[in-house]
Amino acid sequence: MQIAGSGALVTGGASGLGLATARRLAAAGATVTIIDLPTSSGAEIAAELGGVFAPADVTSAEEVAAAVAAAQAAAPLRIVVNCAGIAPPAKVLDREGNPADLASFERIIRINLVGTFNVISQASAVIAKNEPTADGDRGVIVNTASVAAFDGQIGQPAYSASKGGVHAMTLPIARELARYGIRVCTIAPGIMETPMLAGLPQAAQDSLGEQVPYPARLGRPDEYASLVQQIVENGYLNGETIRLDGAIRMAPK
Repeated sequence: MQIAGSGALVTGGASGLGLATARRLAAAGATVTIIDLPTSSGAEIAAELGGVFAPADVTSAEEVAAAVAAAQAAAPLRIVVNCAGIAPPAKVLDREGNPADLASFERIIRINLVGTFNVISQASAVIAKNEPTADGDRGVIVNTASVAAFDGQIGQPAYSASKGGVHAMTLPIARELARYGIRVCTIAPGIMETPMLAGLPQAAQDSLGEQVPYPARLGRPDEYASLVQQIVENGYLNGETIRLDGAIRMAPK
């Protein structure tokens, strides 16, 4: 799949992994549409990249449909990258042994899993109607899971469930969309240098990095973005979840 001349939609594109991806795809010649919350810096980043900002909540079918339409209007939509997500801790029992707040669990599932499905559904409906390339390709969708889908830690039942769901639906969606020439892959990042970790003291960040077998450091957002580019450009990658984690296997806590 050629990136140059294609339209690309990146959710969570105003920060972290999404921002690095938006910048890499724009540098490769894509017209990038950023989906993020209205309060984000999405408008400024889109202007910097010569792209489009489409403020939206990924859990809203109407808002995502409008964002997809904006992306398609800017350039034929062929690339979708789902980076929007949250990762608050949510144990089964609190410190006093009381049941967890069910609303917190539902919110994480809704944003991380339902939101990813919503974007896939809305975007693939548009991509499927585009003209195929000479190779029969119409598009590529890249989702973001996490190593927590496989090595979930204490305090991560909701996050692990949401990311496990993203991993689990990758293959069936890839099989379904194959008839339209749309590939679907998922990246499962390890401990990455994102805004969620930036608030930790440097000593804590260094300690987390030292847990990685090799290289013993945090992953860099552009390493994620580089893998996105490889997935887009490698036409035989499909239906797969790829761990990007320096061989780490997370401890219980």
